Amino acid sequence: MSDEPMYHVVVNDEEQYSIWLADRELPAGWRAEGTDGTHEECLAHIGQVWTDMRPLSLRRRMQETSGV
Repeated sequence: MSDEPMYHVVVNDEEQYSIWLADRELPAGWRAEGTDGTHEECLAHIGQVWTDMRPLSLRRRMQETSGV
């Protein structure tokens, strides 16, 4: 068994991603996204799924002003 710490991928209401140590309580405003693993595994997952780093509120405003 590895002594490497395990992490959760977490996401906030603005759809911004981060990682959080699995043995700690999640910070206010963040929820587990469903992916757990090593530091590297979690960062690799974020790199695949977080393709638009703009906050959700900004993306919505931009859609409203563009008429799309």
